[in-house]
Amino acid sequence: MHRCIICMGSNYRRKENMAFAREQLQKCFPSIRFTAEQETAPLVFRNPALFSNQLAVFFTDADEQEVISQLKEMEKSAGRCPSDKLYEKICLDIDLLVFDSRVLKPDDLKRAYVVKGLEELK
Repeated sequence: MHRCIICMGSNYRRKENMAFAREQLQKCFPSIRFTAEQETAPLVFRNPALFSNQLAVFFTDADEQEVISQLKEMEKSAGRCPSDKLYEKICLDIDLLVFDSRVLKPDDLKRAYVVKGLEELK
């Protein structure tokens, strides 16, 4: 079994999209455990829309690329499309931060909301 830590976020229809993500993630990864949602200001966007962010941990037999593919499909199902980047609209973003003991997104692990979420997952 592989241990995965993910971070998800949304700045558009946040409540609906985050609920959708949790529902889809629970279907794919029944062992999943979520942190509390955190509301954050945008880090790099000029768009002032607030974000909802949340971390989760789960175990799976799927390999890293399969997990990433499943997460990308969930983003698309929530309405994410490439043209949204132009408007800094994030329907749903789900990133695989850690796969087993490998850190895939080291810069993300330094963000305050991620640090807080990781503490909650312990």
